[in-house]
Amino acid sequence: MDDLVRAALTKWPDVPACRGWLGLDARGDWYLRDERAQAAGAFPAVKGSRIEHDQLLGFIGRNYAADEAGAWFFQNGPQRVYVELEAAPWVWRVRQDDGGVAHVVSHTGRDAAVGSAWIDEHGRLFLATDLGLGLVHTLDMLDAATVIESGAWPPQPLDFGALLARFGVVLSPAAAQPRA
Repeated sequence: MDDLVRAALTKWPDVPACRGWLGLDARGDWYLRDERAQAAGAFPAVKGSRIEHDQLLGFIGRNYAADEAGAWFFQNGPQRVYVELEAAPWVWRVRQDDGGVAHVVSHTGRDAAVGSAWIDEHGRLFLATDLGLGLVHTLDMLDAATVIESGAWPPQPLDFGALLARFGVVLSPAAAQPRA
C-alpha cells in the first residue's frame, strides 16, 4: 500500500466505503462504473468505462487487497472502493523464463507462486497462489496447457460456485451488502 494512502487512512479513518463503482473483468481490465452504468445493469453484463490511464492502473494495483469477508477492494486514500469481479480477484499471465520454468504474473504486475490448479464446469483454468485465487488469461491458455502437461500444475475439477466458496471470494460486494 502506498505511504500516502496509509497517511490518509490515519487522518480520515471513518470514510464510508464505496460499492459498485469499480469492476475487474476476466481479462484483467478495470472498469469505472458511474451511476448510469450501474443503473443499466450489474457487472459484467454492463461494464462501464475501461480504465486505460497507466498511472491510475498502477495506483489501483498497488493498493488492491481483500477484506476479512473475501471482498476485494482498492484503497483510494481513506476510502475503500469495493470491486465487482467477473470471475476472480486475480487474472494470471503465464510466463516462462529462459530455462523454461513457468511462473505467473497478476494483472497488476505482481509475481505469484502457484499452489494448486482448478478447472470449473465452463473449462476455465484457475490457479490458487500465495496472493489468492485467479483466472488464467485466455491468451495464455496454450502456455498453461504446456505447464499442465508437464505435471507441474495438475488441475482438479470443481464447480465455479464451490471454487469461490473454497477460496473465500466474494464476486459482488455490492450485492452482498445488506440493504439499508
